[in-house]
Amino acid sequence: MPDQEQTRHAEDRSPPEPEQPPSPQTTPQDPEAGEQEPTPGPGSPEVAELEDRWLRALADLDNLRKRNARDLLREREAERAKVAAAFLPVVDNLELALAHAGADDPGAIVGGVRAVRDQAIEVLRSLGYPRHEETGVPFRPEQHEVVSVVDDPDTAPGTVVQVLRPGYGEPGRQLRPAAVAVSRKQE
Repeated sequence: MPDQEQTRHAEDRSPPEPEQPPSPQTTPQDPEAGEQEPTPGPGSPEVAELEDRWLRALADLDNLRKRNARDLLREREAERAKVAAAFLPVVDNLELALAHAGADDPGAIVGGVRAVRDQAIEVLRSLGYPRHEETGVPFRPEQHEVVSVVDDPDTAPGTVVQVLRPGYGEPGRQLRPAAVAVSRKQE
């Protein structure tokens, strides 16, 4: 009997075993819920299939990100080439004007430079950035930048009286706002 007592005392001194939650397959059923199918365990084929599908979805997402990054670079380069090609005739005409700079008629040179400027403005307009340099219109902060305020009794306060530098583009999509002088309120 002494051996049995030693064994019993040794068992009493062993650390208690942690409580294990019941396995999903042996979960007690709610009698009113009806029979439920057992939940698949960690090594089951259903879990392996879901893990495989998840890993494939992650790989597909990574491939999509890489493809979109490549496509974005390609599209940016194509747009840059389109804009540069649109300006090539402007450069050609400027070179032509410079070649005729020694001509006897300075008025023809000035007319040629004006034509090149008009051509450049048209290129900007075709790219979606029309020029705006209107006077007599109300000041709009999304389209104008005030660089000067003047007293002008003939105009309403907050009216653009002079455009010092034209703007290009529309509100919300501008290359730059127009630099303007605005009339102030008379005191």
